[in-house]
Amino acid sequence: MDHPLPVPDALIRPWRTAAYIAAAIAFAELLLLIAIGGGALMGALSDRLQLAAQERALAPAPQAKPIARRPAPAPVAKVPRSRTVVMVLNGNGRAGAAAAAASRVQSRGYKVGTVGNALRQVSRSLVMYKPGFAGEGKRLGKDLGVKLVGPLDGMRVGALGRAHVVFILVS
Repeated sequence: MDHPLPVPDALIRPWRTAAYIAAAIAFAELLLLIAIGGGALMGALSDRLQLAAQERALAPAPQAKPIARRPAPAPVAKVPRSRTVVMVLNGNGRAGAAAAAASRVQSRGYKVGTVGNALRQVSRSLVMYKPGFAGEGKRLGKDLGVKLVGPLDGMRVGALGRAHVVFILVS
């Protein structure tokens, strides 16, 4: 049966209006609970952060640990003793010292290239090596008991000729 006059929708379905009102109230309660819970959490969090900041201020500064580095691997000799050519130089000014040192080098199994006098006096016996022959230089230094081993210093590579290593004797 149709009504002769148009009736508003709220009068026909009153439950729909009540549902909208209940949903709006529930949504407002939810927002209120979220705000109250967030405020409580923020208060507790700020207290905890303040306490942590005070503890950090009172704690001693941490000591920096030294970085542990692996030692560089020792250079390995690439050329056998019998093929390593050594230049023997006399750095002490005594006659015949270079020849005696050359025989000592040969007795260890090395080839002796040039035997002569050093251009200048040095304070200690030393072994110098060409670039790329660090292993051979360290091996010769160990064989002869020489502690001072390093790359060429004050000598040109071309001055060595075919020698790989230079032994300068002082003693």
